[in-house]
Amino acid sequence: MSESTSVAENLNDIIVDALSPAHLEVINESNNHNVPPGSESHFKLVVVSDAFAGKALLQRHRQINTLLADWLAGPIHALSLHTHTVSEWQGKGEVVPESPPCRGGNAPQ
Repeated sequence: MSESTSVAENLNDIIVDALSPAHLEVINESNNHNVPPGSESHFKLVVVSDAFAGKALLQRHRQINTLLADWLAGPIHALSLHTHTVSEWQGKGEVVPESPPCRGGNAPQ
């Protein structure tokens, strides 16, 4: 883990190196939660890679969780995963659903 770059940048680099995605979004959604300003603890990842071809959703998520194990044991509190092959992504209109509002803690509504 590199502390000289942001968590988001580190996640990006790990995914790019391992999966060579055709499309990648690393979205810091921490500001939607009851955390201090500037936090990097809640992320949504949109990963489009043909490395997922033939893999079930659970296998894809396990693959990402394994890649990010150190980060999940440390600064990342929540991780939303959207994993697609290129053809699946195109079939979805290259859009992911909005994240639901935070319902935990004392988050502002």
